Amino acid sequence: MNHSKELIVPVFIPHSGCTHNCVFCNQNTITGKYSAPAPEEMGRSLRSRLGPDTPHAVIAFYGGSFTCLPLAVQESYLAVAGGLVGLGYARHVRLSTRPDCMDDAVAEFLHVRGVRVVELGVQSMDDKVLRASARGHVSADTVSASRAVKEAGMELGLQVMAGLPGDTPDGFMRTVERVIGLGPGFVRVYPVLVVRGAPLEALYRRGGYTPLGLDEAVQLCADAVLLFRAAGIKVVRTGLQPTAELEAAVLAGPYHPSFGHMVASELAFRRMLDAARTEAGHGPSSSVGFSVHPVELSEFLGIRKVNIDRLKDALGIADASIVADVSVPRGGLAITRM
Repeated sequence: MNHSKELIVPVFIPHSGCTHNCVFCNQNTITGKYSAPAPEEMGRSLRSRLGPDTPHAVIAFYGGSFTCLPLAVQESYLAVAGGLVGLGYARHVRLSTRPDCMDDAVAEFLHVRGVRVVELGVQSMDDKVLRASARGHVSADTVSASRAVKEAGMELGLQVMAGLPGDTPDGFMRTVERVIGLGPGFVRVYPVLVVRGAPLEALYRRGGYTPLGLDEAVQLCADAVLLFRAAGIKVVRTGLQPTAELEAAVLAGPYHPSFGHMVASELAFRRMLDAARTEAGHGPSSSVGFSVHPVELSEFLGIRKVNIDRLKDALGIADASIVADVSVPRGGLAITRM
C-alpha cells in the first residue's frame, strides 16, 4: 500500500479497550488526552477536518486497543468513519490493537467496515519479556493475529520496543528477526521511556529497571532498521512523536526530540565509514569528502555536524567534509576525495 500521499487524521482513544496496564504505558500523559470521544463527537470533529477535497485522508484510531472495545462501540465508531469514507471524504480507516484481540472473525469484521490497515502492538516476541512488561499476551498471539490480518486482505503493521524489562540487545534483535518472518508491510521501532504515571516509574525509582542510554538506543534501533530494510520492510517511525506533553512526562530513558533523525544519522555515518574504508584500500589518505543529495545533507552531517568528527576519529584523518550536490540522487553517496 502506498502511504506517500496519505493525510493521517488521528482519533485518539487513550487506553480505551486496553485489557492490561503495560509497564511502560501512560497514554493520557503522552497524548495529553484523558478520554476517548463519543462517536457523535468524533463525527463532528472529523467532518470539520474532512470534505470532498480530502479523498487522500485516512482516519486513524490511535492510543488504545480498538478491537478490545465492546462490539457495539466498535460498530459505532466504524459506522461514522465508514460513512465518511463512503462519501469520498477519506480513503480508508486504520487502527491499532493488541495481538490477543485479533482473530479471523475480528479481521473480517473490520475489513467489511472499511478498515484497511491494522497495527499490532507486538513489543517483543520473547514471552518472558512480555510477562515482565505486563503485556498479557504471548508471542503466539502475535503470530496468529498477523496471519488473520493479512488473510483478511488488510495491511499489517507491527510495533516493537527496545529496552523492555528483562530484555537484552541480543533478545531485541531476535524479536526483530521473528517480526521480519511475519511479513509486515511496515513497522515502528520505539525505545522504552520511563514516563510519569506508568507502572515502570515505580520499578525504576526502586532500582529494578535501568533504561537504555541514548547512544545505546540509537545504535540498537539503527541495527533493527538495517535488518528491516534488508527484508524490504518499511520503517515508518523510530522513536515516539515529540510533544510538549511527552517531554514533560519523561523521567528517564533515551528520549530526544530528534531521536528518529539520530537513527538516520547513525545509518548515514555507517554508510560513509564503509565507503571510506573501501576506498582507503586503494592507498593512504589524510582526508575524505562526500557528496549527498541536498534533502539528505542534515542526516549525513548529524546533529551539530557530529559525523564530521566521528569520521575523522574513526579513520584517523585530519579532514572530512560532507556537502550537498543536486547531481547525486536521493539515497546516493559519492566520495569526492580520499
